[in-house]
Amino acid sequence: MALKILTIDDSPTIRAMLDTTLTEAGFEVYQAENGRDGLGMLGVIRPDLVITDLNMSVMGGFTVIREIRQEKRYMGMPILVMTTEGSDEFKQRGRELGATGWITKPFDPEKLVRIINRVTQSDKVDAA
Repeated sequence: MALKILTIDDSPTIRAMLDTTLTEAGFEVYQAENGRDGLGMLGVIRPDLVITDLNMSVMGGFTVIREIRQEKRYMGMPILVMTTEGSDEFKQRGRELGATGWITKPFDPEKLVRIINRVTQSDKVDAA
């Protein structure tokens, strides 16, 4: 059974790139264009992993991570942050909120698939 991945990003271009990359890798992909919509989809699709941007209108990625981690049923679900923000301060805040890993845009498709496979089989990872 294919892993279900929810991607949350306000950029149509990034969503299209993620959809192509992840679908070709054999994952079942669901997409939301902001954090509020992404949170609304969680209970319906029950993803195995979430990939979220940080800077989005309506609801940003830090809020998404915090909201997901407040629900017991999602405590162990990996959350990858995919963003142009690469500062240690942002990464630290993401870790404190419960992010599993960090991927800087633009992303390398092969590396992204490797990271997804790694975090769905183990604990925390810090990617760049």
